[in-house]
Amino acid sequence: MKRACIIGAGFGGLALAIRLQSLGVATTLVEARDKVGGRAYVWERDGFTFDAGPTVITDPACLKELWALSGLDMRDDVELLPVMPFYRLNWPDGVTFDYSNDETALRREIARVAPEDLAGYDDFLRYSAGVYQEGYVKLGHEAFLDFASMIKAAPALARYQAWRSVYSMVSHYVKHPKLREALSFHSLLVGGNPMTTSAIYALIHKLEKDGGVWWAKGGTHRLAAGMARHFQRLGGTLRLSDKVVQVHTLGDRVTEVETASGWKERFDAIASNGDIVHTYRDLLAGSRRGPEMARKLVDKRFSPSLFLVHFGLEGTWPGIPHHTILFGPRYKGLLEDIYEHGVLPQDFSIYLHHPTVTDPAMAPEGKSTFYALIPVAHMGKLPIRWDEVGPLLEKRVLDEVGRRLVPDIHDRIVTSFHYAPTDFARDLSAYHGSAFSLEPILTQSAWFRGHNRDDKLKNFYLVGAGTHPGAGIPGVVGSAKATAKLMLEDLQA
Repeated sequence: MKRACIIGAGFGGLALAIRLQSLGVATTLVEARDKVGGRAYVWERDGFTFDAGPTVITDPACLKELWALSGLDMRDDVELLPVMPFYRLNWPDGVTFDYSNDETALRREIARVAPEDLAGYDDFLRYSAGVYQEGYVKLGHEAFLDFASMIKAAPALARYQAWRSVYSMVSHYVKHPKLREALSFHSLLVGGNPMTTSAIYALIHKLEKDGGVWWAKGGTHRLAAGMARHFQRLGGTLRLSDKVVQVHTLGDRVTEVETASGWKERFDAIASNGDIVHTYRDLLAGSRRGPEMARKLVDKRFSPSLFLVHFGLEGTWPGIPHHTILFGPRYKGLLEDIYEHGVLPQDFSIYLHHPTVTDPAMAPEGKSTFYALIPVAHMGKLPIRWDEVGPLLEKRVLDEVGRRLVPDIHDRIVTSFHYAPTDFARDLSAYHGSAFSLEPILTQSAWFRGHNRDDKLKNFYLVGAGTHPGAGIPGVVGSAKATAKLMLEDLQA
């Protein structure tokens, strides 16, 4: 039996491990932290369950497929609960917009906020469906290993004007500024600036429309834990709390994985679900390929980081939906500050996560769990002292949530803490504390992104946000499908 090792138990690593183990490859999954999930970590404090995220689960079919490979049912390990509306969008002037795949309700919202754009929305929907078919169904699970594969995809990308940004394409179809924001903000959920991210990412609208938006009962970490349980049920080996420190090489092949505990083992194939710069710069430091590739990577554009405030409140809040976007007074200018200028603005937009409205067990009875998230420039653009700025920014974020939704928020707080770019860097070895790896612009997509199989190390592979197709649960699970296909072909050769 061939043997493989996967470094990092985020969703990409878990999905790849399940695929390999299901198809007869003896797989070992090694994780530095004490729990699986990567960014989908969890804290339990004062009776509250605080999920690190990601909190939006789309395309559940790509997850169910991981169990179906061995004839099992995902429902044995994970219960998915529908979220409705998907998001409530709220602007400073008090206008709200409930976004969902209930077509009647959505058209009613558009007619209320931007009635002149109903026909344009229909045109955008057709565009989104087309780009979803080309960009996700056809290309989302295929590896781009050479430029020829990019040339082959070029006609479809050109037909859908992939060189344009999501916001530009949305603006082509609808005119009202609020509806433009409502239909373009989704790329932020995978680390992309709507003003510069390829219009291909307009496929997210169709992805959510067809598959819905879901929540894993007990928290997103329960999905990761369920995947790990399934992997071990299949016979896979899971090593937790043991950080990989080196991937050994011999010539043009990787040979062994070594961890901080002193464990070292040989494998026929090795894949990294770790941060892409960390993988090449640190894990492959002893090879010629590692430093060579790291020098190329550090010159690329990386997605911003995040600042999250986790808090538990007295009381229940049935009027606050599971996901709320509290837009700030600026849209384009705020994005430029974060992505281009690298400053910490005075204003911000907040993504508010309120899981207890769907899943009350996330908090003690009569209480509620929340987190408020704002995108911030990564540490390469914004090298500030987060230990000093963090507490001040936490208060500002909570003040804004209080002003917009919970007037006596500070009196109701039972517990709170924040998570900053420095935490992403420390806990996840994320380069510059980036929350989504490489920024998803056209020149860093498909073949221009990290390759699913290294070009020079013949049995070394990548999976996760830094490789094709990119960040987000469907993205990293899709990368696992593409990478597994390559690994299986190579191991059977």
